[in-house]
Amino acid sequence: MASIVDIKRRKASIESTGQITKAMKLVSTVKLQRARARAEESRTYFDKMYRTVSSILAQSDNIDHPYLKSNGSQKKAVIAVSSNRGLAGGYNNNIVKMIRDSGLAREDVMIYGVGHKAMDSLANRGYHIVADDSEMIDEPEYEDAVNLGNRVLKAFEDGEIGEIYLAYTNFKNTVVHEPTMIKLLPVEIDSKEKDGEDSKTLMNYEPEPEEALSMLIPKYVCSLIFGALVTSVASENGARMQAMDSATTNAEELIDNLSLAYNRARQGAITQELTEIISGAEALE
Repeated sequence: MASIVDIKRRKASIESTGQITKAMKLVSTVKLQRARARAEESRTYFDKMYRTVSSILAQSDNIDHPYLKSNGSQKKAVIAVSSNRGLAGGYNNNIVKMIRDSGLAREDVMIYGVGHKAMDSLANRGYHIVADDSEMIDEPEYEDAVNLGNRVLKAFEDGEIGEIYLAYTNFKNTVVHEPTMIKLLPVEIDSKEKDGEDSKTLMNYEPEPEEALSMLIPKYVCSLIFGALVTSVASENGARMQAMDSATTNAEELIDNLSLAYNRARQGAITQELTEIISGAEALE
């Protein structure tokens, strides 16, 4: 059985940890409110952008454009969006697991890291890290997404990579955050869009289809990247708030158990002292 001093020290340590986790929960809650509002405001635009491009391509026929076909390269670029800080439960590890279990050969994957946590874990597992853009996840702006998008598009056009994927965490609500991996290039036509009623009418382009798609698809790619950054920030803060809430609850339970153990040990020590005093008094008689 632990001594009274040991129990008291451990209780003080856990109380200090509990205060920290409680403060972190409050900070994450405030950040979540702002990030969630931003994610919800932008979600409609990015969902519409995805559906619109899919609809346009489904209603297009026999367009020969480099963004719509493979360039022959076996390399796959994966933009991995995570966080720069831990203490967020399984948030970062879920991205690593998703990429690991994606079926993409590790030797063919080129990681464009946004967030140190997943990027470092992937590097330790032997993945090739091409770029580190971790600073943009702290306060993501559309210009950041454009810069990253232009770089991966340039690598695709130059034949350095043959496919581009985006791995991020989609924010559903405060407690539900869904790891998601989508293919950005070559653009794949949604089968639902292709089989829909509207697909019976071919799309008319002005100017020529190739020129129009050269302007539209890069904006589509950059918009999806920015949407992933925004929703990932909301997911990160939601995950951290949950993790800190659980940690605080566990700390409170441990403190209650230690308080009970402390009182028992203290009562045992008092009883032992009284017994020794009584025994000493009887010995003097």
